[in-house]
Amino acid sequence: MGVVSLALSPSRANDYMQCPLLYRFRAIDKLPEPKTVAQVRGTLVHACLEDMHLWERPERTYPAVVKRLRPNWADMCGEDPSLLELVPEGEVYEFLVGCRSLLKGYFLMENPQGFDALACEKFVDAVLPNGVPVRGFIDRVDVAPTGEVRVVDYKTGKKPLPRYSGQAKFQMRFYALVWWRTQGVIPHQLRLMYLKVADSLYLAPSREELEFFERDLGDLWGKILGDISAGVFRAKTSKLCGWCPHQRLCPMFGGTPPPFPGVE
Repeated sequence: MGVVSLALSPSRANDYMQCPLLYRFRAIDKLPEPKTVAQVRGTLVHACLEDMHLWERPERTYPAVVKRLRPNWADMCGEDPSLLELVPEGEVYEFLVGCRSLLKGYFLMENPQGFDALACEKFVDAVLPNGVPVRGFIDRVDVAPTGEVRVVDYKTGKKPLPRYSGQAKFQMRFYALVWWRTQGVIPHQLRLMYLKVADSLYLAPSREELEFFERDLGDLWGKILGDISAGVFRAKTSKLCGWCPHQRLCPMFGGTPPPFPGVE
């Protein structure tokens, strides 16, 4: 039986809040899931924007970053040949046109020649003061000449209605908290850039807000550890069950989860 080392990320935290069993399937069992075209499109656009922010300022133009689509797509397919089945050769042009539109949305929102990013696709792996292990990637971090920090996340899907924006806000508060606890500075601004509609969502976290959020993460991690100790993660049904790739293993739908693996 393999041993799984765990840490909390925004995605896995949201999984647990949606359905503890889904969290188990993804974080502990690490069951494979089929990729979607939307996910792959987002990965490609992120890669192109990451490339661009490494260039000198005058080079950061829309035509130049669009030229990175095909090379990055080739690299992705080289690493994962299954993408060639997901996006067959006859559909690649339309797929890249969709990616190009998202890159255009970025340039409608921001002039990358006017600043330099501190970091792109920054990996964070730490333990919060309350003992919660955290892990993930921050799309971009900017620091103003006056020292203010901005944490940026690119969204390639639809911008949710305000009442459905909780998951996105959770993610940004998560990374604001991690940046504060690892770098000692509370980000001045959190920005979610919805490239599809060229619109942004801004947050300005306070110390008190992040302290409350940290306590909430501690409570959530405590529940996860309790489920691990008991070896039981309950299934929680919702409207999202229809999109779950592991429904056949869910007891709520007549399935049986695999044996519980070792966890550390």
